[in-house]
Amino acid sequence: MAQAFKGKPVADAIRAEVTEVVNTLKAQGHTPKMAVLLVEGDPASYHYAQAKGKAAEKLGIDYELHSFPSDVSEDELLTSIRQLNDDPTVHGIMLELPLPKHIDTKKATSAITPCKDVDGLHPQNLLATVAGTPGLYPATPQACILLLKHYGHTLAGKNVVLVGRGETVGLPLIHLLLRENATVTVCHSRTPDIGAHLRKADIAFVAVGRKNLVTKDMVHPDLLIIDAGINETDDGGITGDVAPDVIDVVAGMSPTPGGVGSVTTALLFANLMQAMRLQNLGTKEVNLNGNV
Repeated sequence: MAQAFKGKPVADAIRAEVTEVVNTLKAQGHTPKMAVLLVEGDPASYHYAQAKGKAAEKLGIDYELHSFPSDVSEDELLTSIRQLNDDPTVHGIMLELPLPKHIDTKKATSAITPCKDVDGLHPQNLLATVAGTPGLYPATPQACILLLKHYGHTLAGKNVVLVGRGETVGLPLIHLLLRENATVTVCHSRTPDIGAHLRKADIAFVAVGRKNLVTKDMVHPDLLIIDAGINETDDGGITGDVAPDVIDVVAGMSPTPGGVGSVTTALLFANLMQAMRLQNLGTKEVNLNGNV
């Protein structure tokens, strides 16, 4: 029977570490605060923003949600970001994506000061991810690796296939995998036969945003799969990039929902703790290599 890489135990361990750091910071007179900017129009983004608020409350973290109408101007959004950058009581800033087409996403994410960019999307943080230097790394790529490690699997020396090269998950994940000493093959929209690569892989990470992209005929019984894709189903639910029944014919797979997403949310708050360290507020670090 396949191993289900469920995210809850990993997220719980991360949250326990974050809570310890939050308590230490509060004892030192610093109450962590995260600000989230939401441009209305995407129901999933609203749901995620509300979920982050509830998670922050449980962790003892102050949370501000700044909502804007769907026709908000780019200048107005950028002005709000700059105000939060300059607010010393705000330690982390996150912009819910996707944004409306009239707003330049790269311009908006690059406007967040790097040491408050808990999503790790500022060019300076993306460079840090590549180089392995101090910074705020994107949460979802980190979640993919932590999820696999939590269940006792290593990447060193393994043949890993990464399906997807998007800027927020795939590209940063390539570099994190290389630093884990994996041998990495990247498949994308120009790859003629993704299944041919998956059938030779030990481990696969899939992050495209296309449901049922990977099917039973493309895998083998010893393959481990981490599915980072999120897609809406016809009934309003969510599903990953890998067809759900693939779990019947592989050695292990993360479910969607219940896999990478919950770990990603927990890591955003771990990034907030790291952001405060970069802002010289407290020195205690969230340990992601211990209980997690």
